Amino acid sequence: MALISCKDVSLGYEGSVVLEDVDFQIDKGDYLCIVGENGSGKSTLIKGLLGLKKPLHGEITLGDDLSPDEIGYLPQQTAIQRNFPASVFEVVLSGRINQMKRRPFYSKQDKEAATEKMRLMGIESLKNRSYQELSGGQQQRVLLARALCATQKLLLLDEPSSGLDPVVTSDFCNLIKKINREQGITIVMVSHDIHTTARYASHVLHLGKRQLFFGKTREYLESDIGKKFTACVHTLNSVRLNTGI
Repeated sequence: MALISCKDVSLGYEGSVVLEDVDFQIDKGDYLCIVGENGSGKSTLIKGLLGLKKPLHGEITLGDDLSPDEIGYLPQQTAIQRNFPASVFEVVLSGRINQMKRRPFYSKQDKEAATEKMRLMGIESLKNRSYQELSGGQQQRVLLARALCATQKLLLLDEPSSGLDPVVTSDFCNLIKKINREQGITIVMVSHDIHTTARYASHVLHLGKRQLFFGKTREYLESDIGKKFTACVHTLNSVRLNTGI
């Protein structure tokens, strides 16, 4: 059985459809990259996969005994979150909240899990540092460690490299791929950087208020829509580089 199945799904707000005709499945070990222009429904789909938004039509099914509170989630970071006044260890440890159930305090196992994930992300030396004092790349590693504390099966990442420079972005994507390959964790990532993520993703889902493509990355890059989108992204990135936007 697939880890996640979407069957003829439509999602929206107060009865107004934002995304429709979504039909795909994610298998264990997949690395899915979700692409599309702004307003295409990417973040709305993530909310649906997390169980935060019920479909207006169709069905989203979780398999392999996966429950919503076992999904690791790394959302887009806001300015307020970047200035969160807590230690690195406290931020990472908070990823265990869903595992606590009715326990009022973190257990020894929770703290050991947080330490293990920090070690995996190479940030154990930052344990007692203030989160708000870290660089953007370091903060993303902290948040990734936090997300990993919540799951052993599935990570959802919403534009995790937004605002990071190309070198840090490449390093972060290598880290995600390592988690996918070595930890066996399924990855679902929303990204605007198709050129970078295409080197790592096994599958691509392209949205445009509906499902425009779903399949293997190689098939996407050879498709008309894939060629058009990657060319547009390349042109936009060139304009930004030349104008400093």
